[in-house]
Amino acid sequence: MQKGQYTYPKQEKLKSRTTIDLMFTKGKSVSKYPLRLVYVPVDEAYTDGAPLKMGVSVSKKHFKRAHDRNYFKRLLRETYRHHKHIIIDRLDRPYALMFFYQTKDRLSFEEINTKTIQLFEKFAAQEQL
Repeated sequence: MQKGQYTYPKQEKLKSRTTIDLMFTKGKSVSKYPLRLVYVPVDEAYTDGAPLKMGVSVSKKHFKRAHDRNYFKRLLRETYRHHKHIIIDRLDRPYALMFFYQTKDRLSFEEINTKTIQLFEKFAAQEQL
């Protein structure tokens, strides 16, 4: 295990409104119910040395209360942090990713963790990383 492999540093957080807009206009997506990953390759100058920029989102439509949305966002960030090596080890260029939780079902951490691994494997296969 490399030092810093299981971190989610500030450089990896997706904050750029223009990149997020680009992701929804020209990005591709991959799904593994109830998770969805929207992604777009980005310019290396933008990435601050990070191979990935990642953001998370949970629908207000499904979870009206902020503490419920925050809980699932925390779970998504945690599963990303533990399994991002599946993507990073195969990257040939930087990507911006947006990670969505798209159901009103309250899945356990173990279920979300399993689905995240499957989603990242599917993303890697789709992009032939």
